[in-house]
Amino acid sequence: MALTEKQKMITGKMYQAWDEELVADRQKAKKLCFSLNQTCPTEKDTRQALINELLGKETDAWIESPFNCDYGYNLKVGKGFYANHGCTILDCAPINIGDNCLLAPGVVIATAGHPLDPVERASGEEFAKEITIGNDVWFGANVTVCPGVTIGDNVVVGAGSVVTKNLPANTVCVGSPAKPIRTLTIEDKQSEMI
Repeated sequence: MALTEKQKMITGKMYQAWDEELVADRQKAKKLCFSLNQTCPTEKDTRQALINELLGKETDAWIESPFNCDYGYNLKVGKGFYANHGCTILDCAPINIGDNCLLAPGVVIATAGHPLDPVERASGEEFAKEITIGNDVWFGANVTVCPGVTIGDNVVVGAGSVVTKNLPANTVCVGSPAKPIRTLTIEDKQSEMI
């Protein structure tokens, strides 16, 4: 039995983004993002209801405006998730984010990619690769996370960094591409609490 374009997208195969079902799904998510972005920051209950509808479940996630995503249903966040102003998440493939993760302003997390061959690219073919982010991760301002990476628990990614490869747990990572520059220890965690 042939896979739908949505099934191809979610499983990392080449797919047509202009498929009718996918267009309808994106329009629904964009409408919810628009409503969220037009809702007063002090209307917390209304905002939370929109966030829950966008993510497809009851959650304590808090998302500041403006925020944009492609689908919402492929974005799975743990407890204590926070996205600051101006974050964009292209969730064509699943994005799994652990507990207590913080996104500073301007963070981009993108599972979407396009073929290098210009003929394939012009045909409308694209692909998406899953992204996994562990617990207690903090992205500084304007961090970009590229398709297919895994980021371990307790990782801090410095402002302006571009994550193109997996990052190990308990590290501070910076640069383009982002690389570990320091290992975090128990002593680091205790000194931050003093």
